[in-house]
This record gives sequence, structure tokens and C-alpha cells, in this order.
Amino acid sequence: MKRSLLIAEDDEHVLDLLGSVFSRPEIRLHTARAGDEAIALLDQNDIDVVLTDLVMPGCDGLEVLKHARKRSPDCEVILMTGYGTVENAVEAMKLGAFHYITKPFQTVEVVHLVERAFELTGIRKENVHLRNQAIGRYGFGNILGVCEPIREVLALASKVASSDSTVLILGESGTGKELIARAIHYNSPRANRTLVPVNCSAIPAELLESELFGHVRGAFTGAHASKPGRFETAHRGTIFLDEIGEMSPPLQAKILRVLQEQSFLPLNVDVRIIAATNKDLEREIEQGRFRQDLYFRLNVIPIRLPPLRERIEDIPLLADHFLRKFATAYGRSVDGFRPETMALLRKYRWPGNVRELENQVERLVVLARTGRLEPADLPEEIRGSGEPASPGVENSENGRIDFRREREAFEGRLLRKALALSGGNRKKAAEILGLKRTTFLEMLKNRAAELDAQYGRNPDLQNL
Repeated sequence: MKRSLLIAEDDEHVLDLLGSVFSRPEIRLHTARAGDEAIALLDQNDIDVVLTDLVMPGCDGLEVLKHARKRSPDCEVILMTGYGTVENAVEAMKLGAFHYITKPFQTVEVVHLVERAFELTGIRKENVHLRNQAIGRYGFGNILGVCEPIREVLALASKVASSDSTVLILGESGTGKELIARAIHYNSPRANRTLVPVNCSAIPAELLESELFGHVRGAFTGAHASKPGRFETAHRGTIFLDEIGEMSPPLQAKILRVLQEQSFLPLNVDVRIIAATNKDLEREIEQGRFRQDLYFRLNVIPIRLPPLRERIEDIPLLADHFLRKFATAYGRSVDGFRPETMALLRKYRWPGNVRELENQVERLVVLARTGRLEPADLPEEIRGSGEPASPGVENSENGRIDFRREREAFEGRLLRKALALSGGNRKKAAEILGLKRTTFLEMLKNRAAELDAQYGRNPDLQNL
């Protein structure tokens, strides 16, 4: 696909030079000799990159920049000027310029800047469709969970999404830190810009700085071409620094500078930072492995994700969701979990949290026969797990547990939650619990009075 470049320059010699440099089959070139002409071309065409002189007849380069930012926020603007004052540069950057270059300049320098701007606009265009899908996929209402701890997490995350505040997500591995980070981004004013995830523990320390801040050709062995860094790619969007506790202290100092000044040489960046870690950063600070000043900068709004062992009420919902997902993906006719199978899933402590549950359900679906999943289908470590933690059991009087009362209370809670999640739709509620509709209706009949007390005389629940 052709990329579109607009060159605005009133000096005929410079315009001819740049026109010949960028006259390529893969570039759709537009030229203007005045600011007004450039603005008209912006209104008439889909421009990826603008290369404009600062001083021109009529509207100047700053006016062209303002119009480009308003007309097409994804368009990148590079300013050329023979008056390379600090004031001009600062004003241009504040207005959203990609970069500026002073005359006289080297042709290779201009080509490098334009190519880098093309690369960024290309990434954004490629991600438009995926981003639109993600905005719907990562709505807070699509995150499964009915227990109080996860509801508090979602309430806090939805509040901070509309701000530009730095967020620090804390939690054990597998609790869904990246899911919350994506939900915050895709429900924020930056949702139509890029979210750039970086796993700080997966990139070797000696390469992480280059990944974050970019490099020029020849900067180190293997750097065969210049490459923009993740911060530059995330300009006007969000960068997600996962496992930031693994970052080396020297690199922590550079991240601190970006947080303080929103810049790194030679570029200014407008980036929201969301960080996450499974480490105790206060302990890391005591051990001298993490900078205290960076911790204070990151810890503006901390969000702590509960481990799955503290979300026992959510295990049936999550397990059923993963079962349907993988049954569809692998074309398996798996109807659900037997009650005794689900009871074992609830007993297990899930050291790997939601990610471990997802992996186990995938394994069950791949290896299972048709029908419902039996306890024998579970791996030994889950079949041999300890007693379940059940709300209310610990408070039983005289150290005794009324089995029938606890079972009925548990079933009642599940029925109420399923009905709440389905909006009173009995068929959908039965599917949420992995029950046949007739079985679900029979259980509802046995608790009609209880449901009346919970929902009132709801017509949707009367014809049971």
C-alpha cells in the first residue's frame, strides 16, 4: 500500500531537491509552495506524513501543523526551519510535531526522519481494525468475576481509565495484570492510539534499553538499521511495562526521567505508563534492587489483583468460560463439569492463578471424551487437593458444620449470581452454571420463596 507524503516549502530549490528524493513508486507525493496550499491538500487527501517549512507565505508551518493534528491525528508532521531557536522547537513539540530539523540539513537526515514517521503511521494503520475489536473486547463488563475483591478492582480501574495517571498493577503471576492494563487503555481517551506492551523479564537486560528507547544504525553489533523504541511507538498512547521489578537500576533511572520530564533525548513523548509486577517492590527497595523514587512515581494509583484462591466464587464462571472457549476452538462436544469435578476445582489453591486454571481447562478439553468432565479427568494434584474454603463454614458454631445447610446456601448463592449475570434469563443462567435447563428449573422451584425475597415478584421468575 502506498504511503502519502506532503512537502510544503516555498524555496523552489529545496522543494525540487526533496521532490526528487521522495519520488518513489511506493510514495504518493504531494507538494505545496505556501501554507494555505498545504492546508487545502490536507483537506483533500489522506496524508500520512507532512514535511513542512516553518516560514512560508500565508499560513506558516505551525498553522499547517495545527491543521494536520486537527484534520488527521494519526498524521505525523516534521518541521524544517532556518530559524532553529529553542522557542520554535518547544512550541512545535507542544503542538504535537514528530520532530523538527534545521537548515541546512543533510538529505540522509531528512530521509531517516520521514522513514521513521512512515513506520509509526504504518503501525497505527495496521492496528486500527485490531484496536477497534479490542475496545469492545476489553470492556470492563466483559471481565468475568462476581466476588467482592474483583468488583472493587474493576470499579477502581474504570475510575482511573479516564485519567492520564500512572498506574501500578500488583499481583501474583497469572492473576490477569495485562488484562486489566488493556482494559484501562481501551476505556481511556487514548483508546484510539497504540498500546505497546513490554515484558521486561523476557528481554535481555543489555537489549531492553534499545527496545525501549530505540537505536541508530551501527549503535551496536547487529544494529543494521535504525529502529524506533517502544516509547516512541507509544507516542500519544500507552506503554505497559510488565514485570518492571526485573528492570536493572540504571534503566530504572531512565524510566524515572521519562516519567518526570515526558522526554528522552532527542525526543519528547506523550505516553501514559502502566506498570505491573509480581514482586514486593517495597522489599526490593530495602534490598537495593529497586529505586525508591521510581516506586513513588509509579505508585500513583496502585491496583492489587487478588489471587484465584481468594476468588473461589469466580472459579465456576471462569472454568465454564474457558471450557466453552476451548470446546469451540477444538471442536469438542464437552457439556460441562460434573458437580463433584467442580468441587475439586474449588478446593485446589491454584498457585498459577487464572492462567493455570485456563491451561488446565484447555488440557481437559483436549483430552476429554464427549459428555461432562469427570473427577477422573483431573490431574492428580487437583484430585488430591485439600478442603475447600467456603464462606461461612469457618464461623460454624461449636466447630461443627451443618452439611445440608452449607450445601443449600452454596447452591442458593450460585443460583442468585447466575440469575444476576444473565439478567433473569433462566436459559442463559443454566448455561453459565453448566446445568441442563430442566435441572436448573427444578433447583429454582425448590427456592422460589428465597428468590422472591431476593428479586421481588419478578414476572420473569414466576413461571418456574
